[in-house]
Amino acid sequence: MFKRGSGVAGDGFARILANTGWLLGGKGVGAVLSLAYLAIVTRTLGVADFGRFALVLSAANVIKTLVSFDSWQIVVRYGQPHLTAGNGDALNRVLRFCILIDLGSAVAGGLIAAAIILLFGDLLGLESGMGRPDMGWQVWAFCMVMMITIRSSPTGILRLFDRFDSAAFAETMIPVGRMIGAGVALAIMPDISGFLIAWAFAELLCAISYWHLALKVGRGRIGHWRAGRALDARRENPGIIGFLTATNLQTSLSSIGQQVAVLIVGGFVGPAGAGLYRLANQLANSLTKISSLLSRSIFVELSRTSSHGKEALGALFRRTNRLALVAGAVIIGLIVTIGHPLLRLIAGQDFLPAYPLLLMLGVAACIDLIGVSYRPLLMATDRASLSLRITFVSTLLLLGAQAALLPLYGTKGAAMANIAASLAGFAMMGLASRRAMRSA
Repeated sequence: MFKRGSGVAGDGFARILANTGWLLGGKGVGAVLSLAYLAIVTRTLGVADFGRFALVLSAANVIKTLVSFDSWQIVVRYGQPHLTAGNGDALNRVLRFCILIDLGSAVAGGLIAAAIILLFGDLLGLESGMGRPDMGWQVWAFCMVMMITIRSSPTGILRLFDRFDSAAFAETMIPVGRMIGAGVALAIMPDISGFLIAWAFAELLCAISYWHLALKVGRGRIGHWRAGRALDARRENPGIIGFLTATNLQTSLSSIGQQVAVLIVGGFVGPAGAGLYRLANQLANSLTKISSLLSRSIFVELSRTSSHGKEALGALFRRTNRLALVAGAVIIGLIVTIGHPLLRLIAGQDFLPAYPLLLMLGVAACIDLIGVSYRPLLMATDRASLSLRITFVSTLLLLGAQAALLPLYGTKGAAMANIAASLAGFAMMGLASRRAMRSA
């Protein structure tokens, strides 16, 4: 039995490495391009206007995070049994159910964006800060593009069929689109409006690529588009609503702290401080991007391996933990050694005050990376509600610590809060994961 479990775990671990490799390949291209387009944006706008640009992006991402669901997890979690059974029509109903959820999210996001712009436009600098009377409409249009390009459902199809190579290609359309758009904006519209248009173009390009590849990969295997009603998926897949709700809340809580942090920093220290914080956060996340990539690959394989018994699941879980530990240590070393020259190269002398923030936010992100397999394990073993509660507690801790430390230490206080919240989340997730393994 142990040998069989080890073999299954070995196969799953090999697929995790291969799939993460495809994702890293796409992200590698994106990382190189992101250095170029970040240099264009920061040097063109300057610290203050880049801060205003960052506030708009963060507000749009907060709204998107609040209303969107990680429906790709639904496609993988509930589509896998239908795929194994050869029931393409049932899989299609799961997919259409997720598409309806995404469309509803887009409508809700548009309404929330309109309300935020009307009520808090001054705080985002939409009136006098950007110098354009129609900026509110432009920001709302940008938010709507963000909403309608939610691409979680086609992502689920590609991951369900192990086409991480196609997903990696589609994902590269974001940095490619931003690079093209930033170049065009620099030439003909070198202001915040021009760069917002560039970022919107990149989102559309990525969404179109995802849907084209997902439909191509799924052709003949995802059933008929008129086979029953999409809402029948609720009856055919017990627990899908609870899982959907848990994933939405968890994704929202996980991301909202990072995005809201920029808005909170902006409120305390102004657009310039928000710009420095966002730049440091973006660079730290770029260096630790492997965390989210591993998480996606791990969830797919743990969902499969959970049906092969406790030994196989435990062996795969231990291997992914060791891989994450090594990756975290290497990335911390990279941040310490190349962080300062990288910041100077990309953004210039004016942005060097962001270096201490880069160090602290990088450490927090690496802590999250080391514990990257915890959440996928809880989700794959039907403990989504427990994962949600832990995420809720760590997010409350993050926001509470920011509120306490920002008045005392400014942007450095916000970065310190990230480290504290990451450590707490790591400890709680680790304890819950080990208990889950003992009772699996």
